[in-house]
Amino acid sequence: MNKFLSRSLLLASACSLSATAAAAEWTMATPYGDASFHTSNVKQFAEDVAEATGGELTINVHSGGSLVAHGEIKPSVRRGTVEIGEIFLSTLSNEDPIFEVDTLPGVAGSYDEAYQLWQSTKPIISELFANQGMMPLYAVAWPAQGIYTDFELNDPEQFKGLRVRAPNINTQRFVDNLGGSPTETEESDIPTAFSTGRVDAMITSSSTGNAMTAWDYVSHYTDANLWLPKNIVFVNQRAFDRLDEATQDALLEAAARAEERGWQMSRDDNQASLEALQENGITVSEPNEDIAAALQEAGDQLFADWQERATEQSMQVLEEYQQQRGN
Repeated sequence: MNKFLSRSLLLASACSLSATAAAAEWTMATPYGDASFHTSNVKQFAEDVAEATGGELTINVHSGGSLVAHGEIKPSVRRGTVEIGEIFLSTLSNEDPIFEVDTLPGVAGSYDEAYQLWQSTKPIISELFANQGMMPLYAVAWPAQGIYTDFELNDPEQFKGLRVRAPNINTQRFVDNLGGSPTETEESDIPTAFSTGRVDAMITSSSTGNAMTAWDYVSHYTDANLWLPKNIVFVNQRAFDRLDEATQDALLEAAARAEERGWQMSRDDNQASLEALQENGITVSEPNEDIAAALQEAGDQLFADWQERATEQSMQVLEEYQQQRGN
C-alpha cells in the first residue's frame, strides 16, 4: 500500500513538473506608453492569450520603451532576447521599400483602404520577416497623420526651415520635400523636444497628440489626412515553434482578435482624440488650398522617389492593390 502511494505521488510530481516545464513565459517590448490605444490592445492581447491557454503561455508586456528602445526591438526579437515585440512598421523602410508603402500620401486615405493595403502587402511583409526568423502576428493602423504647430499653418512658406518631428525616414523625406528640417524623435521624447526647441512642429496622429498632451506645447492641428501608418506585432519563429499546436492556435486566434479590435480602437480613438484636442484649446482645421497643394506636391515627389527604389515585387503588390481599389 505504501509502495503504491509512493509511486502515485512520484507520478503526480513528475506530471506536475512536466506541466510546469511546458508552460512558456514570454517577454514583449513595445515603445508606446500606457496612454496609447496600441498598448491597451497589446495588454488585452496578452490577457486573452493567458486565458485561452490556461496559463500555458503568458506574455509580460514592457511598455514605453522601458525594456528595449524602439530601434532595438526588432533585432532583439530576431535574436530571441525577447520573444515578441511591437514597432512602427515604416521604421524598417531601409530594409525594403514595401515597409514604407503605408506612409505614401494618397495610397490609402481611409481605414477601409488602409486595411485593404495591409491585406495586399501582408504576404510579402510576412515573407521578409520569415527570412529573418520572425513571424508577424497582427498589424493595426494609427489614425491619419496631421501636422501640429504652435501657429496657424496657412502659407507653404512657413514650412521653410521648420524643424519637424518625423518618426520615420519616409516622413523625413516628406518634410524635406516641403522645405522643412526633419528631426527624428521618439514618441516618449516629444514633450522634451518641444520644450528644448529641438522641434517646432510634428507630423503625427490625433491619437499621439492626445496621449502626449500636445496642448502643452502647440496650439494648432492641421488635420491633413496624409496617411494611415501601422504598428506591427511579431514573434520570434523559434519561440513560436517551441509551443505545442494547441497553444500556437490559441495565440494566432488571440492575434486575429487583437487585429480586429485594434482597428476599431483606432477609429474610436481618432474621434475621441480630436475632441480632446479641441477641448484642451487646440484649433483643429483642414489645410487651406495653398497648404493642400504644397502637401500634394511633396507627396507626389515622395511617391515618385519610392517608385525608383521599389522592387518589382513591391510595385506589383501596389498595382494589384490599386486595381482592387478601382484606381
